[in-house]
Amino acid sequence: MVFAGRKGATQTRPGTLPFDEVIATADVLSLHCPLTDETRSLIAAPEFDRMRRKPLIINTARGGLVDEEDLERALACGQISGAGFDVTLPEPPPLNSPLMRMAKRPNVIVTPHTAWASSEAQQALADQLIDNIEAFVAGQAKHLLVEAGR
Repeated sequence: MVFAGRKGATQTRPGTLPFDEVIATADVLSLHCPLTDETRSLIAAPEFDRMRRKPLIINTARGGLVDEEDLERALACGQISGAGFDVTLPEPPPLNSPLMRMAKRPNVIVTPHTAWASSEAQQALADQLIDNIEAFVAGQAKHLLVEAGR
C-alpha cells in the first residue's frame, strides 16, 4: 500500500509518492479525500490515460472525485478493470447518470453511501464513542480527538 501526494505537487511528504507515479503503477486505486475545488474530477481522462496496470477504482470518499463520463469511457475501452463506488454526486444519482449505467456491468458495483453501515462498522463506532466518553469523564486525552485548526 502506498499513499499519493497531492496532484501537481512538485515535492511530496515523507511516506508518500508522487501522484502521477501512483496513478501509473496502482493495481487498486482507493480514494480517501474530501471533495474540494482542488479534488473535483481528481481522476479524469488524463489520469485514466496514464494508468498502465488497469487498476480497480474504489471511491468511498466523496462523489465528484472521479469524472463519471471519463470513468465510463475508461471501463468501455479496458483502461481499468472495474469500479466500486459508495458515493455519487448528487446523492442519490439520477437513474440515467453514467455511474448508474455502469452499475449494470459485472465489474462495477454502486452502493448508496452505506459502506459504513455494516454491523461491524457500527459496533466499532459505538466502541470508539464509549471509549472517548469514558476517557473524557476520567480526565484523559483520547487519541481520536481532532485538534482545533487541523
